[in-house]
Amino acid sequence: MTVAIIKRRLKDGKTYEDFRKAWYHTVGFGTKNKMYSLINAFDEREIIVIGFTEIPSDTEDILEGLRIDVKERLDNPLEDVIEPEIERDFGILISEDDFSAEGAIEYKKPTIDGKEVDIEEVFKGLLAWKQGLEQASQERDNARKTK
Repeated sequence: MTVAIIKRRLKDGKTYEDFRKAWYHTVGFGTKNKMYSLINAFDEREIIVIGFTEIPSDTEDILEGLRIDVKERLDNPLEDVIEPEIERDFGILISEDDFSAEGAIEYKKPTIDGKEVDIEEVFKGLLAWKQGLEQASQERDNARKTK
């Protein structure tokens, strides 16, 4: 499962609804994906989107999903709504931990969906995800130059 945390700042006079109309995806990724949008409690002009996407095992499938996102941004630019600076963080989920129980909690190894995580496999996936992000970013930048 990949995780993306993207922080953007609204331009003066723009609202979350302005952002949402420009940002909202018109094409799905074709894989399990959920995005959470937040407004920063200390800066109501900062919009934070946290996306969780099931990572395909094939590198070409990773690129295809990233290309969908690149096409969305090229077809639906956000420049009229947000400031040019964007903060991006990308990673792969390595563990889900539930600390909602009351009282002492014993340590447990990393798990996702109740299954123990193979950390070596996570790092292999991380490398493929990183390479896919770099290639998709380069393709996006090249596409912007031709527009």
